[in-house]
This record gives sequence, C-alpha cells and structure tokens, in this order.
Amino acid sequence: MLELILGGARSGKSRLAEKLAAESGLTVTYIATSQALDGEMSARIAQHRARRPAQWSLLEEPLELARVLRERAAPGRCLLVDCLTLWLSNLLMLDDQARLEAEREALLASLATLPGRIILVSNETGLGVVPLGELTRRYVDEAGWLHQALAERCERVIFTMAGLPMILKGDAL
Repeated sequence: MLELILGGARSGKSRLAEKLAAESGLTVTYIATSQALDGEMSARIAQHRARRPAQWSLLEEPLELARVLRERAAPGRCLLVDCLTLWLSNLLMLDDQARLEAEREALLASLATLPGRIILVSNETGLGVVPLGELTRRYVDEAGWLHQALAERCERVIFTMAGLPMILKGDAL
C-alpha cells in the first residue's frame, strides 16, 4: 500500500503517519530526510525521535530517497518517509536542476514496484499567498508538482489539519 499524508506545519501529519505505521503490525523503518543544520532543527529532530517506538529502525537520507526505498522496501515492512518537502529543499539547495529532476523521476518511477507499505509525509505549501522570492516560489511550485504526481500514484491520500485527517483518495481510516 502506498499512502501520501499532506498537511501544514504542526497539522498532525507526522503523528498520523506514525500511528498508521505502528498500527500496521509490520516491521517499521523510519526514513528521515532532515538534516540538523541548526539548533532549531536539532530540537525538531529530537522531538520526533522521542515519540517514535524504540523498536523502529531509523535511516537518515537527505537526497537519494528512491535508492533507499528500493533497498529497504520488502513484504512485511512499512517504510515511513518524513518528509518529502525537506527532501525537496535539500535537492533545491544543491542548485543542480538535473540532479533534482533525476531524483524526483527516480522516486516517482520506483513507487509502482515497491513491496510492503510505504507512507510518505509532506508539507502542503500551496495554500498561502504566492511567495515573493524566486527560490521560495520555485520550492512551492516543485512541491505542488511533486504532490500531484504522488497523489496520482498513491492508493490513499490524506490531508491533515488541526490533527484531523481528511481522506482525499482511497479507503477510510
């Protein structure tokens, strides 16, 4: 099963993904895309780590997400990726359009072949005003295009707001 959970900052999307992974009864691998580049991000990472079950394995991969998914996906395993917009930010900061496109296409191409359960978490960034800066507008555009492509491929898409999940596609929770 392939699922996409979208929501704004502090919407409850990560908590929902963690709940679904825990309830799956499968062996869980948490794939973190963030990097502790400053104290604030280190605190966020610590907060996420503290709430995850100790038996979950952790893999940190900021760039090569498709490769990691192909290597780790297996029947009887749940991979929880948190989060795609941080992964996208990491790629954008490389300032290498060819690398961004290659990684995005590799991710999209790999999804149909992955065994097990895959839960993808991402920030919905397209609900606010149009950003003023070029890089920020590019980020919002790239995230929107990625989310559309993922939603086409996912069996279930959930939008989370104020801790409440809304099913956009697929079976109810």
